[in-house]
Amino acid sequence: MSYEHIHLAIEEGIATLTLDQPRTMNAMSVPLQKEVRNALANLKGDREVKALILTGTGKAFCSGADLGSMSPDSDGPSLGTQVKSLMEELSNPLALELRDLPFPVVSAVNGAAAGAGASIALAADIVVAGKSAYFLFPFIPKLGILPDLGATWILPRLIGRARAMAVSLLGERIYGPEAVDQGLIWKCVADDQLQAEVLAVARRLTSGPNHAAPALREAFDQAETATLVRQLAYEADRQQELIDSPTFQEGVRAFLEKREPNF
Repeated sequence: MSYEHIHLAIEEGIATLTLDQPRTMNAMSVPLQKEVRNALANLKGDREVKALILTGTGKAFCSGADLGSMSPDSDGPSLGTQVKSLMEELSNPLALELRDLPFPVVSAVNGAAAGAGASIALAADIVVAGKSAYFLFPFIPKLGILPDLGATWILPRLIGRARAMAVSLLGERIYGPEAVDQGLIWKCVADDQLQAEVLAVARRLTSGPNHAAPALREAFDQAETATLVRQLAYEADRQQELIDSPTFQEGVRAFLEKREPNF
């Protein structure tokens, strides 16, 4: 399928989804979001895909909401009502679908990841940023609204409540090296090494067990609200299922034969 606002390529089990609206710094316009959701739906059903790289064209990863397209309708519901409907019908499902893919997702943050764009970048399983890339949450200081697309859920879990409050209230840029230091992302590399680094990470992920990313997401999400007793029980239940699988059996054989497992 051809797209106008994104680019999708698949090679050797690795899908690369590139937001491609450089004139707006890849702002999350309605057409772009619809195409992203369409692409994710197609990728989810493609058994050949083992990992996804999410990135942006030009100097930005994603600048967030397409504010230039927002205008109140004097004959219809308020702008707030319109945006709420759009979030419920399009943006929020996109965020959930990204976290529900049956394979690992790697964000390659090549420039500004602002507002909802930062939320989307951080929804990936692994985030790698270029040294000059930055994360920005301008919702409150610039617009008087809350961080969205899961930012209020993701930020405290990644960097703690104190830092999450500060970056949201102050709206300061968090550049790649600082993002690593704060625990916001996994890795920062030189800008000209970003694509090669992310591709190397994706290739490593394709050799892992197919169920790894979904199982680990579920376990970590479960742990957020579980007591230690409940989490230990959860781990035991999941280990029972996974140890009885062919994947574990191959892992044991590979260990005993001193070779890499072939999942």
